[in-house]
Amino acid sequence: MIGLTLLENIKEKAKQLKKHIVLPDALDERTLKAGRKIVDEKIAEITLIGDEEKIYSLAEKIGVNLSGIRIVNPLKSEKLSDFAHIFYNLRKHKGISFEEAKETMKNPLFFGAMMVREGMADGSVAGSISTTADVLRAGIQVVGLMDGISIVSSFFLIVFPNKVYSFADCAVVPNPTAEQLADIAISTAINHKKLVGEEPIVAMLSFSTKGSAQHEMVDKVIEATKIAKQKRPDLIIDGELQLDAAIVPEVAKRKAPDSPVAGNANVLIFPNLDAGNIGYKMAQRMAGAEALGPIVQGLKKPCFDLSRGCSVEDIVNVVAINCVMGQT
Repeated sequence: MIGLTLLENIKEKAKQLKKHIVLPDALDERTLKAGRKIVDEKIAEITLIGDEEKIYSLAEKIGVNLSGIRIVNPLKSEKLSDFAHIFYNLRKHKGISFEEAKETMKNPLFFGAMMVREGMADGSVAGSISTTADVLRAGIQVVGLMDGISIVSSFFLIVFPNKVYSFADCAVVPNPTAEQLADIAISTAINHKKLVGEEPIVAMLSFSTKGSAQHEMVDKVIEATKIAKQKRPDLIIDGELQLDAAIVPEVAKRKAPDSPVAGNANVLIFPNLDAGNIGYKMAQRMAGAEALGPIVQGLKKPCFDLSRGCSVEDIVNVVAINCVMGQT
């Protein structure tokens, strides 16, 4: 199965990269079990963030040995004051006081994100007990957006027996502008290559193919395609394309004979969250694809969100993906 092979390949890449990942949701037993597995399998170095007494107590209760895993308590860290000053300078234009900045830095999500920003860690993974909004807020406010990218978004790796697609955005941005849609396409193309190891072929999806319909929703996709091509002329990106013209060569020959995508798209960019969320769930539930994600993208360094219903294995997999996406 290509899905199993893909995850194994990602884990092998992660082992070679020897990254250091912080886990701010350290008072969740799934996090502790995942941390143990990640270190044992040499996928990454792990630092848990939180109250060490509570973490050790939970670990003892569930029988997890934390040897070889670091713990940082923001409240006792010698870095708290430095981090508070950095955060204050980042956010003072929003009216934040230094005391508010210091209180914010006591939060494991924000402290962990600051460790990533300052190069003390390579990435952060949270969300098993934290909300998506809180995880993304810490990433955006502390780590910041990737240069040239205007939006934090997400993508899924959609794994079929003989092919892997990247679908975006299926989880974060409800109704992106043309500029945001272009940046979602560029981010997803970059990360598809990092994780899957093949050249991205990007289709900007619509209910129209090359002028077959006129509507303001189609206009947005056409404009997004132009912007994406201007920003990254080195990438194969085309639109607007219906799904069949994007992924079926025979249909592409009839509907879009001049398209460089030519029915061979492996990166599918949906026009809005309705389409993206429905699309990935149809692939997963009706076509039997494995859906890996959502994977957060668009930040300068990877700070990932987990589903609160995630398993220990999900956390291990997401940490491995975090390591590989963090490579330059």
